[in-house]
Amino acid sequence: MAIMNEDVICTNASAGGEQLIRIQVCYATSAIQALKTLSVPVGTLLHDGIKLSGLLEEMREIDLSCWRVGIYGKLKTLDTVLRDQDRIEIYRPLIADPMESRRKRADKKAR
Repeated sequence: MAIMNEDVICTNASAGGEQLIRIQVCYATSAIQALKTLSVPVGTLLHDGIKLSGLLEEMREIDLSCWRVGIYGKLKTLDTVLRDQDRIEIYRPLIADPMESRRKRADKKAR
């Protein structure tokens, strides 16, 4: 499994003298783990934090129109205002329905 860990600084914000907060954006597949640490302006939205991380360009499969996102394991909307030390998590769609998988395992055990 490849691990990508990178610090990104939002240069246009720091040049303007705005107060910055530190956030992380993470995304994982079975093959890679990507973790980006960014400094962004106070008031940055979750969607903008993901965009500024560069993950949308690096991982073309990410589709924020239908994938879920969260902060520290709690589902959030793309218009959530970020706070200092937030860790944004991008969740891939499930491959299998968990309920159906449990049923199949239970049926298999019963036989």
